[in-house]
Amino acid sequence: MFDKLQNKFSKIFSNIRGHGKISEKNISKAIREIRIALLESDVNFKVVSAFIKRVKEKALGTEVFDSVTPGQQFIKIVQDELIIFLSSNDMDININKSGTTIVVMAGLQGSGKTTTSVKIASFLKREYSKNPLLVGADLQRLAARDQLKVLGEKNDIDVYSSNEKGIKPIDVVTKSLSYAKKNKNDIIIIDTAGRLHIDDFLMKELRIIIKKVNPQEILYVIDGMTGQDAVTSTKLFSEQFNLTGVVITKMDGDSGGGAALSVKEVTNCPIKFMTSGENINDIEVFDPNRIAKRILGLTDIVGLVEKAQESFDEESAKALEQKIINNQFDFDDFAIQIRQFNKLGSISEISKFIPGIKNINKFNLDEKQFKWIEVIISSMTKKERKNPTIINGSRRARIAKGSGRSVNEVNKLIKQFNQIKVFMKKSQNMNLGKFPFKI
Repeated sequence: MFDKLQNKFSKIFSNIRGHGKISEKNISKAIREIRIALLESDVNFKVVSAFIKRVKEKALGTEVFDSVTPGQQFIKIVQDELIIFLSSNDMDININKSGTTIVVMAGLQGSGKTTTSVKIASFLKREYSKNPLLVGADLQRLAARDQLKVLGEKNDIDVYSSNEKGIKPIDVVTKSLSYAKKNKNDIIIIDTAGRLHIDDFLMKELRIIIKKVNPQEILYVIDGMTGQDAVTSTKLFSEQFNLTGVVITKMDGDSGGGAALSVKEVTNCPIKFMTSGENINDIEVFDPNRIAKRILGLTDIVGLVEKAQESFDEESAKALEQKIINNQFDFDDFAIQIRQFNKLGSISEISKFIPGIKNINKFNLDEKQFKWIEVIISSMTKKERKNPTIINGSRRARIAKGSGRSVNEVNKLIKQFNQIKVFMKKSQNMNLGKFPFKI
């Protein structure tokens, strides 16, 4: 996410930090490099021009404080202006305090609209304790309703759809309102037909649905990989409907991030969510402050903490704490902790929140190692996992053979486990939190 921009801004900032004094000459050079970086990342040229103008005016007209270096102050100016460009007045999702909230999802085919509908439903269920209903009103794409059903069932979210022959989308929507009332769903998310382009027939169909339900949110889903095409379609769509927000998908791709930087400024429509990956939790509220930091290659530790909170089970953590206190931590608990850590994503995914790390590989973190640890643990008997002290030489040989790893690797894992167990006990007593070893 924003990798190209991060790398380019890191180089620009590295150069500007090296100057003891900021002059019009070196500011002009830095701004010229920023302009090139933004254009190469497919940011709309009008947006680039407006952004560059504001940064230059601020940079040349700002008094340098003694408490910071000129380079730091320039970086702060760029960051502040980027936050302004990404910000909007109504960025929070609109939810009725009482009664039912209705969200209409729209977008071009292939933008990830159906999957995004499920992600938003899961987000509202998790973060707002809502009881969402997904409505399959996309009768154009044959697989859309089935996809919605499968994803809904998998994530314990109610779905309403109809296979009735000749039924129209407005009929599905109308019946879903009655269903939601009986089923006590307080959020209704309507997945409408995707468009290959701004299609008159489908636009009329959508207009009928919107008039019928009077939604609190009309969210337009765009594919972040398509760059300026996505911005153009959003602008055309916003001219016909009163869009309340944009959701940018596929932000884990190789795009330059130009859509995220352009869409709000071009369409004056707030970005409300970003998604990446296929996991149901791969969605985040669009926070201009944090996104600006990521784009500029600055640390977004808040984003990493939030991802960790989503991934880790609080009840399991409390249970683990009690087991540590009672000196009952075993290999089953160790395997659970590894799986919890893996929920955060790959090492490269985690590093997007800490873009200052130039080369994650220098930390010698082998993601395959975690998988092999699980394989070795699963090759142990239940008794061995519960009581690792009984694992003698012959048992270690059997575990190595069963896991397809060497005896040396099994020995190493058991040694590390014992280190963890001792240190966790000490950490609990001393209220510490760092581990003195690496896996």
